[in-house]
Amino acid sequence: MVTASQLGKTFVDAKGKSVHAVQNLSFEAHPGHVFGLLGANGAGKSTTLRILSTMIAPTHGTATVNGINVVERPEDVRRSIGFLSNSTGLYGRLSGREALQYFGELQGLSTSEAKTRIAELVDRFELGGFIDRICDTLSTGQRQRVNIARTVIHNPPVLFFDEPTAGLDVVMAQAVMEFIEEMRSAGKTIIFSTHIMSEVERLCDRVVVIHEGALQAEGTVDEIRTLGGGATLEAAFLKLIDYRREVRA
Repeated sequence: MVTASQLGKTFVDAKGKSVHAVQNLSFEAHPGHVFGLLGANGAGKSTTLRILSTMIAPTHGTATVNGINVVERPEDVRRSIGFLSNSTGLYGRLSGREALQYFGELQGLSTSEAKTRIAELVDRFELGGFIDRICDTLSTGQRQRVNIARTVIHNPPVLFFDEPTAGLDVVMAQAVMEFIEEMRSAGKTIIFSTHIMSEVERLCDRVVVIHEGALQAEGTVDEIRTLGGGATLEAAFLKLIDYRREVRA
């Protein structure tokens, strides 16, 4: 399970003004479900994931991942999660196999355990044609497939996805969606951040709508449609964030 309770993060900009990236956000995500963070760019989705993954500390509030407090035991949290985004980097001078070996051992696998796991993932994600090539020479789709393997090399119970299909072609985006569905069926707890409505409708069991760092609505996709009074999820979302007021501003 992943929980957030009154979670908040405030930054100070170059002019000394406080920017509230996340404001009093609370939710629970459960095993075997995809929990969606839906919001426009800059809504606070990535900041929320960075707090949950221990990349940054919250200004206030608490969060737990797999029952572990993200501030008190960050190293244990990192062992419990996999994180995939479209911008997740691989070391360009390592081969795909070397990268997976490195990240596997970094996550606590022994050398032999990592090699065994890599063999499984090479077969599962059809990496055999390029796994021994230098990462800098891989195509976008090939790099993303290696990244997917990196995300699950240590078989974590919790997975974070931060707009993982951004910039991908239709074929690779489909592969990412299928992978998330497979991980849900395997009982993983999944947090999925996006602004793409079709992805939410396909994947998410429950959704929170975030705008300017604050929660605007929470529920199933159908419940969000009802709360927003829209015939479509997109129409409901725009009403919930008061789109027309934003445009006028």
